[in-house]
Amino acid sequence: MIELIQQYWRAFLFSDGQEVTGLAMTLWLTSASLCVGMVLALPLSIARVSLRKWVRWPVQGFTYLFRGTPLYIQLLICYTGIYSIAAVREQPLLDSFFRSALNCTVLAFGLNTAAYTTQILAGAIRAMPRGEIEAARALGFDGWKLYVHLIMPSALRRALPYYSNEVIFMLHSTTLAFTATVPDVLKVARDANSATFLTFESFGIAAVLYLMTTFALVGLFRLAERRWLRFLDPAR
Repeated sequence: MIELIQQYWRAFLFSDGQEVTGLAMTLWLTSASLCVGMVLALPLSIARVSLRKWVRWPVQGFTYLFRGTPLYIQLLICYTGIYSIAAVREQPLLDSFFRSALNCTVLAFGLNTAAYTTQILAGAIRAMPRGEIEAARALGFDGWKLYVHLIMPSALRRALPYYSNEVIFMLHSTTLAFTATVPDVLKVARDANSATFLTFESFGIAAVLYLMTTFALVGLFRLAERRWLRFLDPAR
């Protein structure tokens, strides 16, 4: 166990000497995917609750597609499926993008979490009290101003408890990245196991790293909820 830690601690945490690996790569994948997902989910959630069918239905189709198929299949399609299309390889920009395992992984993870985040935010928008919206309209807020100044800030706060589950789920989903040869925590653990045959110790270290990261995220979200959801506490 001590020899395993001495040999692989650096790779488990941040680098194998040549590239970013381990926990640093896992955190980068999680953060980049969540950023992509949130950027996409903000406008999509507004479209998801639109009264216009031609705006709402394409978003429904997007969320059904990515929530209804396994993330592993989505990753394989992005990593190997799209690049097998001749038209993609003929375009220099697309060819360069889809040749990168990291780009394909972030794309697949980002689209997947965007679908779930869209549903979370759409539910938070629908749950807003009508009185708040009517009061804002009475003060002159309408259209995009209503969404920018009231609806979306309120929806983001109300969605925090549900979005925390999505963040943790995405952290755990990064374990699929090793299938695209991305050197995350699990890939380092597999490499260590293959080299030393210390299966319990190798995957045990990976489990501890994921557990510690999860606890840290839970703590951060609890602090955020305590600060931004205080207005929902019952009056004393």
